[in-house]
Amino acid sequence: MAHDACPNCERLEAQLAEVLAELRAIKAQLARNSTTSSQPPSQDKPWAPKSERQKTGRSSGGQRGHTGQTLKMSAHPDETVPLSLTGHCPCGQVWDNVSVQTTVSRQVHDLPELQLRVTEYRADVKVCPTCHHRQQAPFPGHVSGQVQYGPRIHGLAVYLNAAHFIPLERTSEILEALCGVRPSDGTIALNLHLAAAKLEDFETQLKAALQKQPVLHADETGSKVNGQLQWMHVVSCAQLTLYGHHPKRGFAALDAMNVLPQYQGILVHDAWSTYFKLPAQHALCGAHLLRELRGLAEHHAQGWAGELRDALRRVYHEQKQGILTATARTAFEHQFDALLEKALQVNPEAPPVPGRRGRTRQSLGRNLALRCRQHREAVLRFLHDERVPFDNNQAERDVRLWCVKRKVSGGFRSAEGGQNFARIRSYISTLGKQGLNVWYGLVSVFTGNVLMPDFSV
Repeated sequence: MAHDACPNCERLEAQLAEVLAELRAIKAQLARNSTTSSQPPSQDKPWAPKSERQKTGRSSGGQRGHTGQTLKMSAHPDETVPLSLTGHCPCGQVWDNVSVQTTVSRQVHDLPELQLRVTEYRADVKVCPTCHHRQQAPFPGHVSGQVQYGPRIHGLAVYLNAAHFIPLERTSEILEALCGVRPSDGTIALNLHLAAAKLEDFETQLKAALQKQPVLHADETGSKVNGQLQWMHVVSCAQLTLYGHHPKRGFAALDAMNVLPQYQGILVHDAWSTYFKLPAQHALCGAHLLRELRGLAEHHAQGWAGELRDALRRVYHEQKQGILTATARTAFEHQFDALLEKALQVNPEAPPVPGRRGRTRQSLGRNLALRCRQHREAVLRFLHDERVPFDNNQAERDVRLWCVKRKVSGGFRSAEGGQNFARIRSYISTLGKQGLNVWYGLVSVFTGNVLMPDFSV
């Protein structure tokens, strides 16, 4: 005779299933790192990176045929030191009486002794003998104070702080050791403020140039101001970089930067929801997707994720090597769609929780499959448009230096300081990308004739 199921047993089984699901989620969370999610490598414990690159079999270092670089002789040395041969030959001949047949040269490349140079400007003052009017000769425009630092000291202070992230106090120490002067923290902060003000026209032209680019990259990271979290955003391409510092992470920050809200080209990003509110065409970072698929395959036993990851890597490398055929691309797209359907089957929709408002939380696998299906065109755009890269490495490289700054010298004392720093870093990064000398550029900022990059690239 069949017995009815025990209500208590059913309740215990449901509770056990819930506890097991929570345990799996906790274990997966503990195993989460930068190789299986969007978590930054700095939060990995322990740090154990896994590269997505395929092995080539080549040894590390310079490859055969690589053109090496070495210190070369200068054709125009600044100083020549003659070395005369004196004394006697082993046979007894006096060398002073022998003419020089040839010379052998060696060069030492070194810095000259650094010493502060003081230039005094003396303006004539004259009194008219007729009307007794007193007139003084004008000083040059860059000589505004009775005693002041020159553009090279200002440029070096900004170069150390903004280009190499050296804190204000240590910047003063370096200037004292090299030049014999120790500007205060306030003076260096003033230099940063003046540089940012003089670069306003550069930023205006930079934003206009970015609007014309066919493909842009975007990313963001946290930035502290007086211990409070704010955000640094980057919009960039291979030749141009724009940084923006803002209290908000969302659309208000992008609107303040005044580039992406009007941009109509292709924007490569990491699927952050705010970017989808923009009018641009979208391309999603494949490297982020590979990491998420690895996490699902390794920590959640999602077989479809491993299959999709392998297929995605294969088609990417074939395309990179120029051997991807149209037939293979079509076959991959069919496999892509089939694996997403499989993912939705093995990750069914979670039913609503009685008494709980809002959307029901779904599994990681289902969320990823739904996102890939919803933004299929953006995920696979790299396969159909040769201008679109597979990943968002351009923006991630540009944002990485900001993370280095955060680690080396911390945050900012004011929101204005963050905004000034962002504009100066935009200038430094853009000059560097175009092969222009950053040091000359920063000195030019304080001479009033700013070295401008090429905005037509």
